[in-house]
Amino acid sequence: MTSQSASSMLSAHRLMPFAIAFAGVGLLSLMDAFMKEAALATGAYTATVLRSLIGAAMIAPFWLARKNGWPTRDVMKLHLERGIISAFMALSFFYALTKLPLAEAIAISFIAPLIALYFANVLLGETIRRSAIFASILGFIGTIVIIGGKIGDGEFDRDIIYGLASLLFSAVLYAYNFVVIRRQSQVAGPVEIATFHSGVGGIVLLPFAPFLWTAPQIDSLGAISIASFLTVTGAMAIAWAYAREEAQALVPIEYSGFLWASLFGWLFFREAVTLPTIAGTLLIVTGCWLATRQPRATGEETPKKNDRDGEASPPRP
Repeated sequence: MTSQSASSMLSAHRLMPFAIAFAGVGLLSLMDAFMKEAALATGAYTATVLRSLIGAAMIAPFWLARKNGWPTRDVMKLHLERGIISAFMALSFFYALTKLPLAEAIAISFIAPLIALYFANVLLGETIRRSAIFASILGFIGTIVIIGGKIGDGEFDRDIIYGLASLLFSAVLYAYNFVVIRRQSQVAGPVEIATFHSGVGGIVLLPFAPFLWTAPQIDSLGAISIASFLTVTGAMAIAWAYAREEAQALVPIEYSGFLWASLFGWLFFREAVTLPTIAGTLLIVTGCWLATRQPRATGEETPKKNDRDGEASPPRP
């Protein structure tokens, strides 16, 4: 093998985590599109519960095959905590999708990492840098720009208000989820996390079935089943990528979700992307980029990742 061929193979190997992460974000964005379609047809509650339970049924056999044993009490507490949070995070997010265009919802959800900075400060004792505070301000302005665009277009009706309120509530839970998964990923791998995340999330919502359940049609069941499969494969793709590349290098790829959402929003629902949405998204993404930039090295060794069975992926509804 020539040195040029070896160099090409090495470059391709280094690019693989970025390509897989990009594909994973695309799969999860496509999942959002199928979930919006299902939620519009059968209601956000029914679609969310079925996605969680079907997803758990898909991933659980892989976790059981590992034969790592039942989680310890402390680990189980984390699984339950994240499952409960994720259940209402997902429900509110998918409800918001029935009221807002897909790309706008994804764009506003990008403020979650900025909110997470403050949760990390309060709950984990992490220091908030000045750049992170500036980043939060940019993210807030970006959100206002997107909302202002809705007002300017005369679309700010009751449905939009409900959608935005639900989305912001989901973003707060999403931000807290970041804190939980940081602790969770130190003691469990992505297959175990995904199994309990889906299973607990579905079970937690079941008590509301007498009040919110609607019988799904065959088409809706098909869309939800596809969404469940996309959830599992997308999360595993991102987990694979994060196990092989630093998070700070891969985080910017998360923002490709807006491009994917714009594409799928147009293909599925003929949703146009407005200039205020693009401008607001740029401000939010810039803020997130500033917040996730690492300070220059001071000589400390970079902490190693947990590799029980691969680094856990970032949370996703």
